[in-house]
Amino acid sequence: MHFDAFDRYHEKESFIHRLDPRVKAVVTIIFIVSNALLPDGAWLAFVFGWLLVLASNLLSKLGLGYTLKRSIIALPFALIAVTVLFSIPGEPLTTLRILRWELVITDAGFLRFVSILIRSWLLVQMAILLVAVTRFPDLIHALEHLRVPAVLTTIIAFLYRYLFVLTDEVLRLLRARESRSATAPGSRSGGGVVWRAKVAGHMAGQLFLRSYERSDRIYNAMIARGYAGHLYTLNPHEMKARDYFATAFAIAAIFLTQVLGRF
Repeated sequence: MHFDAFDRYHEKESFIHRLDPRVKAVVTIIFIVSNALLPDGAWLAFVFGWLLVLASNLLSKLGLGYTLKRSIIALPFALIAVTVLFSIPGEPLTTLRILRWELVITDAGFLRFVSILIRSWLLVQMAILLVAVTRFPDLIHALEHLRVPAVLTTIIAFLYRYLFVLTDEVLRLLRARESRSATAPGSRSGGGVVWRAKVAGHMAGQLFLRSYERSDRIYNAMIARGYAGHLYTLNPHEMKARDYFATAFAIAAIFLTQVLGRF
């Protein structure tokens, strides 16, 4: 298992790629907070925010629709906010009858629901762009420079670094199960639902034990090599003039989004 299965970084020679990772992290966080603070129905601000995302795609040379295509998969998760359609008071638009219940969709609830979908869609696009133009080690170091607690950054770094190891263990367990579940052609291997649940439980337990034992060996190996709780990178982080100008321009554009959202 290789990092390519998880790493979403795309190597390009673009203006955004050359920016300091602290700039990209700060701008992304400010963009997310700004969109969360926009009032419901701030359509002009939503459009302007999307234009900022499209412009960032162009500046990164990833293509105009790079984040658009990859953000659609996250929209179903925003449907968890469907309850606001019926829970916010307002003028009734329509009534849904489900068994013995009557659910009234109000205009205020519909406005809130659509606004949540658009906010989520924009925020996911910006997050996708961040990981596409920033190497993961550089992003971790940017968080350290921004005074994020070292415990959190270390946990995130190790989770990303050894996620492929955990996936490899899962694949080994699956291959072992398949090799022990031979069956005649045309028939289904294994037993019923209870049998499969029991096998899955045993596999989960074995995966936990293997992961725990391997993590202990890895930590001892790191200590033997001088690990002292800090991760290093080969890329120096130095703020240059273009980084300050880009930060100022991005913050001004995001502030304009807030102004447009109040019209």
